[in-house]
Amino acid sequence: MGRNEATLLALDPVEAVAAEARALDAQYGGAGATDILKAALDLYDGRIALVSSFGADSVTLLHLLSEVDRNVPVIFVDTKKHFGETLRYRDEVARRLGLTNIRSVTPEAEDVLAADADGALWLRDNDRCCHIRKVLPLARALKGYDAWISGRKRFQSAERSDIPVFEPEDGRIKVNPLASWTAQDIIAHMQEHDLPRHPLVAQGYPSIGCMPCTDKVADGEDPRAGRWRGKDKTECGIHFALPGENEDGAGI
Repeated sequence: MGRNEATLLALDPVEAVAAEARALDAQYGGAGATDILKAALDLYDGRIALVSSFGADSVTLLHLLSEVDRNVPVIFVDTKKHFGETLRYRDEVARRLGLTNIRSVTPEAEDVLAADADGALWLRDNDRCCHIRKVLPLARALKGYDAWISGRKRFQSAERSDIPVFEPEDGRIKVNPLASWTAQDIIAHMQEHDLPRHPLVAQGYPSIGCMPCTDKVADGEDPRAGRWRGKDKTECGIHFALPGENEDGAGI
């Protein structure tokens, strides 16, 4: 590393985190999911959380975490628009796996009152609805953490096809231990360990989000085709840049 580059890293925290992510991905990118989890938890001890939707295949990553450390914070964003099945599944999975630190976070009442008083914002502006009910609550929940663990996988969509195992995100490290796993890997792991399935999967929902914006998927369709059906939208926004100190949601 040249002197100028070293100086840049010392002065620019964002670039420093990006360099850290590149180094970690080079070191652990080809490792197994459990080894990646162990490394991340060791590196960011007390300053890392796992974020889970408790969706269709979330139990796989949660199970791996439970075998390493059941006390790591698990953040669940309760948008107040979830299926009742998802909330009950969250509680069942936590009990079955012995997870001791589930942290359910909700949208701020003032945000909902200002933007979605009638509860129908998802019809008018689903991006804004996700921002109020998912993005801002997660930004609040992650304050104080240096890293967080995501269940994203490359097979899930074109936008996720090249995600690294360690990536930078607004001054924080995001860890994707299952990035290289296939759908078959997920199913095999669930079967091998007799893990509970989300009850809606058997009803035709292979990808599960909020109730108003999740539809059943027909045979042959992309598994995420039921998310925001008919809209030019494929992500809720939590895997984009989260609000910073001087952006919408600052001071949260």
